Amino acid sequence: MSLEKNKLHYSKLAKIFHWGFVLLFIYGVAKQVDDINQLENNAFFRFEIIFAIIFLFLLLVRLIYMKKTQKSSLPENTPRVQKIASKIVHNGMYILLLGTVLSGLLIGFVFRLGFENGFLIDFIITIHELIINLLYLFIGIHILAATYHRLKKDGVWSSMVPFLKEKYKK
Repeated sequence: MSLEKNKLHYSKLAKIFHWGFVLLFIYGVAKQVDDINQLENNAFFRFEIIFAIIFLFLLLVRLIYMKKTQKSSLPENTPRVQKIASKIVHNGMYILLLGTVLSGLLIGFVFRLGFENGFLIDFIITIHELIINLLYLFIGIHILAATYHRLKKDGVWSSMVPFLKEKYKK
């Protein structure tokens, strides 16, 4: 069976958003708060708040842009269950990224209100960590699905990934 090149490719801006968020997320994980007492440092606290607000703003801009201008690159003949799973994972990642930022901001707010120890801050931190762990799971599923499509050579991989482009048979 010959492979037909997938005609649905994401725009350059969509690819910049995607790969920019990969880098921004990696940076956020690398510079994460290791000890909540770091929030006592005003410069550190201010940087965390600014980073979170910028991340939140870019996330919302990306979400609006992607939903208004881009279509899925899944081929038409993709099984319905796979299309549903794709929507769950993509929308789930947006929700979990939003939850990560908002719960992180809530941690900072509650900490600055003086709840540096105790049930409230511990509960919010637990929720924050749960959201992040779910996000890691969804990212892993996303990467596995992308790899599956790379191996399937249906054009989904090449629609977003700028390397290891698929070779199509004529």
